[in-house]
Amino acid sequence: MDTYLDIFENEQKAIDHAMWLNFKYRIAGIVFGVLNGPNSNWVVCEETTAHEMEMEFLDILPKNYSEITYRHLDQLRQDSEPLPNWEPIIGMVTTIDGEILRYIIHNKIPIDRIIRHELAIRGFDKNHRWCGFDKAREIWLK
Repeated sequence: MDTYLDIFENEQKAIDHAMWLNFKYRIAGIVFGVLNGPNSNWVVCEETTAHEMEMEFLDILPKNYSEITYRHLDQLRQDSEPLPNWEPIIGMVTTIDGEILRYIIHNKIPIDRIIRHELAIRGFDKNHRWCGFDKAREIWLK
């Protein structure tokens, strides 16, 4: 992989981008983080590049998005150049009929279980490696 360096004017967008890259390259073991940029901006790069520049990642990446705020969601929705991971997620929700969304909230339908079930019936593990349907059920339907 070549040197990876992206510059963002928005801290949260840099964080979101690093989070996606850490997930995307998890199997390869490449770690991404955020640095202070040269012009009061934010830089996303891999760990090797940060070490070459003799810089340390800022300790600003969350463990996950379980505490995502409505303000952050507003920013994601209003972004004219959405990140490649957020665009389909937001798009998926915005295309569902409002009455169905209200039904999901009203009846506390566990979307995560529906997603886990879908992943189980595809037969792949958490790293998208074929493991067979029985093993996938063990992995996803705990």
